[in-house]
Amino acid sequence: MAKLYHVPLSPFCRKVRLSLAEKKIECELIEERYWEKDPDFLRRNPAGKVPVLKIDGMTMAESAAICEYLEERYPDPVLMPKSSEARYEVRRLISWFDDKFHSEVTSKLVYERVNKKVMGLGFPDSSNVKAGAKAIKYHLDYMTWLLDRRRWLAGDAMTLADFAAAAHFSALDYISDVDWTRSETVKDWYAKIKSRPAFRGILADQVPGFPPPAHYADLDF
Repeated sequence: MAKLYHVPLSPFCRKVRLSLAEKKIECELIEERYWEKDPDFLRRNPAGKVPVLKIDGMTMAESAAICEYLEERYPDPVLMPKSSEARYEVRRLISWFDDKFHSEVTSKLVYERVNKKVMGLGFPDSSNVKAGAKAIKYHLDYMTWLLDRRRWLAGDAMTLADFAAAAHFSALDYISDVDWTRSETVKDWYAKIKSRPAFRGILADQVPGFPPPAHYADLDF
């Protein structure tokens, strides 16, 4: 059985978990306190980051590379389109969420509110929290623009781009940092992807000291 070393609220780990679950690949989840720099974990990934996936006799790091490997090795169901142009758009949006959105929003909200406390790094920086709360509005508006023109973020079919975005939004929703009233379009998209069986494991996550809001696992929120 595959093993995934992860942190529950990490959007990068959640993206891999969604891919594994969608493809019905059984996987043992192992929580890894990567910030403690355990020597055994550093041997698995000298970069000291999660996720790390052990599968098919290999040990893999970097969520984007892991997801593309899973897509090539386990192509059913398809999460990447066939055409070069469409694949480019999926990769562009994955980069958007894992780079720009993460830097401007997730790191300012989830990392400040949760990770700092879990890691013993003190209290949230209020200026970062304010910046993240402001930046997410821009991203919600951009997603609305995309979804007004497409069925899913990258086109007419659900792709890894949707999983990348949903991984971030699910972590933010866990700490009630998404204003779902700003965009019914994005709310409907999230409700649609949240209702997939692949999402069940994520919705069952519990972070000690941080209970999720009542609506977190509600499919009709």
